[in-house]
Amino acid sequence: MKERPSSKLVRGARQESRRFRLLVIVVGFFLVPLTFVVVSKPDAILFGLSGKLPADEAPASILIQQPVDKQAPVVASEKIPTGALGGDPKVVDDEADVKPKEIRDGKEEDSNVLSEPDPASGMTDPTHNKDGSGHKPDSEMLGEERKDKEKKVTLPTVSNYTIHDNEDPSNAKQEGASNTQQQGSKPLCDFSNFRANVCEMRGDVRIHPKATSVLYMEPEGSQRDEVWKIKPYPRKGDEFCLSHITELTVKSSKVAAECTRYHEVPAVIFSLTGYTGNLFHDFTDVMVPLFTTASQFNGEVQFLITDMALWWTIKYHTVLQKLSKYPIIDFSKDDQVHCFKHAIVGLHSYMEFTIDATKSPHGVTMVDFNRFMRGAYSLGKDTAVMLGENPKVKPRLLIIKRHRTRMFLNLDEIIAMAEGLGFEVVIDEANVSSDISGFAKLVNSVDVMMGVHGAGLTNCVFLPQNATLIQIVPWGGLDWISRVDFGDPAEMMGLRYKQYAIGVDESSLTDQYPRDHEIFKNPISFHKRGFEFIRHTFMDKQNVKLDCKRFRPVLLEALDNLNP
Repeated sequence: MKERPSSKLVRGARQESRRFRLLVIVVGFFLVPLTFVVVSKPDAILFGLSGKLPADEAPASILIQQPVDKQAPVVASEKIPTGALGGDPKVVDDEADVKPKEIRDGKEEDSNVLSEPDPASGMTDPTHNKDGSGHKPDSEMLGEERKDKEKKVTLPTVSNYTIHDNEDPSNAKQEGASNTQQQGSKPLCDFSNFRANVCEMRGDVRIHPKATSVLYMEPEGSQRDEVWKIKPYPRKGDEFCLSHITELTVKSSKVAAECTRYHEVPAVIFSLTGYTGNLFHDFTDVMVPLFTTASQFNGEVQFLITDMALWWTIKYHTVLQKLSKYPIIDFSKDDQVHCFKHAIVGLHSYMEFTIDATKSPHGVTMVDFNRFMRGAYSLGKDTAVMLGENPKVKPRLLIIKRHRTRMFLNLDEIIAMAEGLGFEVVIDEANVSSDISGFAKLVNSVDVMMGVHGAGLTNCVFLPQNATLIQIVPWGGLDWISRVDFGDPAEMMGLRYKQYAIGVDESSLTDQYPRDHEIFKNPISFHKRGFEFIRHTFMDKQNVKLDCKRFRPVLLEALDNLNP
């Protein structure tokens, strides 16, 4: 007996129903764990379970994806010395103006800016600075984003060199992972110094120039969640200066772009824009802080420079090569992800042109810096001449000559007086175009150096130990700033120091103002008008005519220093 068509349809429908239920069970089996992954670990879809993404595919935004408005750990501030709260006195502008560079039509040009910051910018407690380039109190600053006001400046590259390209990546990754515990509970950054912010990390550190980010890879189970914004140039609180510095993001993370270069040496990241170009600022803002930060590595350190200035690295290549054995990496031109086990962002800096041995890494001092500079340029004279041991040797006196401002109006008379006292006198000019190596050898060959307050006196770093620096202070109540800029650093380098403040009759200002003018009665009262007025009035428009009779005892004292 044949089945009815209706029975066949019913049996077929039941089979289709079983297949559909089986398909639902199978699909559901995959949907449940997939839903769990999406909800609990959304990053795993984008980065994979390894938490890594090829560098060329990593968007910059992923490196700062964690919320920055979340309260981050607060760094305990160090006690700031009372004198520090007054800010750093600035050296008065020298012959060459210092102007941050801009790129226009493919050419590097000077921007229309002041050659010196207003000292008032550094005369207040930096914790009260609420602007974009200043620094709020740590409890407010951490975890907040600041907007850059200026475009990033692109300058020529020195090198995109990296080391150990042929190293076994698996070994390097394992070594980096084994060091992740070295950081411990120490915060990644220290913003307590009134002059410079510094971040230092030990472990698995990934530097991604393209994203202007430095990431410290946290081990599994770590609860650290830190986000810091730092401009690696030691002029904290100087809004004008820092507006030209690239801001970097330093943060802890468990997700990062994959390493493309592994390094066995530490990294130091710093900027070159700022006020570089003026000899004094070359040293107080870069050379001294860089030595303080990097000398501990004995050349085994990799420099990464943001806001590159190619001419600067060429001018000071002798010093840079002594501090680092490796070609510089231009941060703005590099698209790699560099992996280090130790990285420092920013430079340790204290007061102007000095090193605080109680805070510096490994206790380095300005005596060490003076010795380092003499060694870098292979200068043969370690100590000034001892006249008692060499009675037939004439002590050498170098007079720093100027052509535009703060000139010696009676230079011939000064030379004749010095020669009459037994000095062999040398005259030369220190300016931005001076050959550093040649001028260093000249300075190192003398026993006494003198000049009017200005950046040229920075060359005292090349003087031999126990030599004497004589600073002529122009009229205008500038004794304190002159001592802080050059007197204190000279003595800290192991030099003898003598300061000579000129009188009214030795100033050319008497040709411009009547003798009963307030500028002679109370010059300090003019300081409240700001640094630009001080520079224009007491520096740019003033020359010096030394009273040789009054100045003579100063040179005699310098001779006595050579007869201990």
